[in-house]
Amino acid sequence: MSTMITDQTAEAAVDRSRTETGRRKLFVKSYGCQMNAYDATRMADVLAPEGYDETGDIAEADLVILNTCHIRERASEKVFSELGKIREIKLDRAAAGRETTIAVAGCVAQAEGKEILRRQKAVDLVIGPQSYHRLPEMLRLSKLGPVVETDFPVEDKFDHLASPAREKVVSRGVSAFLTIQEGCDKFCTFCVVPYTRGAETSRPVSKILDEATHLVEAGVREITLLGQNVNAFHGVDEGGAICGLAGLVARLSHIPGLLRIRYTTSHPNDMADDLIEAHRTQPALMPFLHLPVQSGSDRVLQAMNRKHGTRDYIDLIARIRAERPDIALSSDFIVGFPGETEAEFQATLDLITQVGFASTFFFKYSVRPGTPGAELDDQVPEDVKSERLARLQKLTDAQRHAYNASAVGKVMPVLFEKKGRHPGQIAGKTPYLQAVQVDGPAHLIGTEALVEITGTSTNSLFGSLAEPISSTEGAP
Repeated sequence: MSTMITDQTAEAAVDRSRTETGRRKLFVKSYGCQMNAYDATRMADVLAPEGYDETGDIAEADLVILNTCHIRERASEKVFSELGKIREIKLDRAAAGRETTIAVAGCVAQAEGKEILRRQKAVDLVIGPQSYHRLPEMLRLSKLGPVVETDFPVEDKFDHLASPAREKVVSRGVSAFLTIQEGCDKFCTFCVVPYTRGAETSRPVSKILDEATHLVEAGVREITLLGQNVNAFHGVDEGGAICGLAGLVARLSHIPGLLRIRYTTSHPNDMADDLIEAHRTQPALMPFLHLPVQSGSDRVLQAMNRKHGTRDYIDLIARIRAERPDIALSSDFIVGFPGETEAEFQATLDLITQVGFASTFFFKYSVRPGTPGAELDDQVPEDVKSERLARLQKLTDAQRHAYNASAVGKVMPVLFEKKGRHPGQIAGKTPYLQAVQVDGPAHLIGTEALVEITGTSTNSLFGSLAEPISSTEGAP
């Protein structure tokens, strides 16, 4: 739907609520990918001028938003379970004379639509990921009755999103996400993204540069560019020409104070030559690449509609390493895709062994209703998937531990992001996206300094300060 608000009754209801309670409290719970995390911050930014302040306590929230993800199995059931708990909070607050609005946003909202309202009457608003710029309008309309807004709007939501207040950016730290591309045209048979996020679209270069500059001026030192298929970025520049991701990285690298640029998630078929070269020529582009392959079996890849084979992937990795030998690689793997044999799973283990990954993400295949994979015969039994997943995890954990152990004794730049776990500690990341804990002063947060790596734990490196390598002041 795209109904414009003209009913003054809705406006009056909102005004009464604000008059009675002052500024209202917003609680956003976000699931899934980094883009959902970015969307959650933008929802808060949209609602701040409407009188909403964020809270970490759901019991005090006047508006609760579940920003959902539909990638994993039973995602919708998890949402309904969470909604049941929130319904009880809503009832308790109502008994105390306090109104609570419940909204479901994100990809489950897009996929389930009116079914959410049918199954959970406490929900006031269902809004898809392409429409959250209309949250204030839809919330006003929801005062008159439940609303579902899951159309793909004609207007670009980014054109309607105001920049976050400087103090908001400062409070979120020195690393930030920035969405530059949404949607996907690949139609992998296991994936719901083309149906929940739509076709590939890229933001104009000038809009991205403006948002990045705003972030950096507020103290952000590292930006991760986001997209469902981010390396397919093809934004229009100021002269009307198409700019690829490598060109965008080059433009961003000129922003004073921006120390680090990352991007995720990429598709192997869209790793253009100039982007591969940029990992050598652009110092701000970090030597870390998340490049999902999903399987080491050509037959399985074909069934997944990945449009590349294992040899294509291995050759691509060789080309990337030729330009940037020290690059750290990460990937996604799906275990137990329909029809996967033991030999095909072993081919995945062989690929992992051959490539060598710094980190990996892996999942058991789960049926996603509405995707071609859901119609395939020969679903792999759950116990077989679990056993294979355990074997894959054992291999990838060993690779990750070996990769982290290889850092011990090296001196590398660390961008400090926050205070550490213990008093006197500060925490940051290496260029290779490894978490590092160091004893050091808090004023180094927001700066990059050389650190000698002295040890490792399960998920972190430990080190000692060597010398500062940047005169950049810490984040405000």
